[in-house]
Amino acid sequence: MKDKTRYPILEIDIEKFEHNAREVLSRCARRGISVAGVIKGFSAYPELSAAFVRCGTAQLASSRLRQLKEVRDAGIPGPYLLLRIPMLSELDRLVELADYSLQSDPATLRALQEECLRQNKKHKVILMADLGDLREGFWDKDEMVDVCAEVEQELSMVELAGVGTNLGCYGAIQPTPEKMHELLAVARRVEARIGRKLEIVSGGATSAYTLVHWGTMPEGINHLRIGEGISLAYDLPVDWEIKDMDYLYQDVYTLKAQVIEVREKPSYPQGVSRIDAFGNKPVFEDRGIRKRALIAIGRADLAEIPKLMPRAKGIQVLGGSSDHTILDIEEYPGTLSPGDILEFDLNYTTQVFLTASPDVTKRLIR
Repeated sequence: MKDKTRYPILEIDIEKFEHNAREVLSRCARRGISVAGVIKGFSAYPELSAAFVRCGTAQLASSRLRQLKEVRDAGIPGPYLLLRIPMLSELDRLVELADYSLQSDPATLRALQEECLRQNKKHKVILMADLGDLREGFWDKDEMVDVCAEVEQELSMVELAGVGTNLGCYGAIQPTPEKMHELLAVARRVEARIGRKLEIVSGGATSAYTLVHWGTMPEGINHLRIGEGISLAYDLPVDWEIKDMDYLYQDVYTLKAQVIEVREKPSYPQGVSRIDAFGNKPVFEDRGIRKRALIAIGRADLAEIPKLMPRAKGIQVLGGSSDHTILDIEEYPGTLSPGDILEFDLNYTTQVFLTASPDVTKRLIR
């Protein structure tokens, strides 16, 4: 056997990645908005993290301190921002590894002050307002203003960098100019209370970039946290159906998977039906005998098999198990045999898992 290539392979086009980053960052900059480059979606690959820095991101951001440590150890300059509200048990590593963090709990902020004193190191925080998406953040804005004042006036080693919000990730609430004005109102109250201007008013993540694209982002929002909108550029053009984002590449990533079986089989399982390998009771459509192919990749590698998008026409993703993906190839115009390679596009879910999978070969291309 001559071909020693180890499949599956995830190819990453770094030039297309940098193109997307420059397009998004330049549009944000024209509205006075800096961008934290979110590295968690591509498992903090040093080459892509370094590309973010080259393109001008204000911070490198991740919800995982381990990833921030990896880019620091790789010599990629920060500053570094922790996106997930920190656990009390990780405050020592937070102060050591990150320059900024998102915060939403007074007790955690007071404990952070003690850890900063112990390490003799200051740390900047962005306090989060919950504007309806119901994930992290202060619901009571009076309490939020009071806590901001406490940080400013009583926590000598914790610096109040600003305020922020998150929309769309849990409650699927759309960022709108009205929501941004709510955040700006909180920011103005905080500034009046502490007697100075905040460094950061962070309007959200990729979904908030829609307001930059449409030209409706209110003045005063000066920071966004963007990963998927640069790295994949899939959610907004496809799921949001924004048709004029053709300045972004959607094929930064290419999954190449190898065919391991091709056979004609019934489309409806035969026998007594119970549950599948993950405890679910799937529903099948009886379409008669169909030609099918197996590829050597599964849920252990990409989490949600139906999210895979074949590039070749006439291929339908049916499902699979931990280590297999099953394709209907009845309408495929060519011929497939074991050893052939099929290409797929990704969405955010498959990107997160594939980049983290040790069984998927990563290959940077230019």
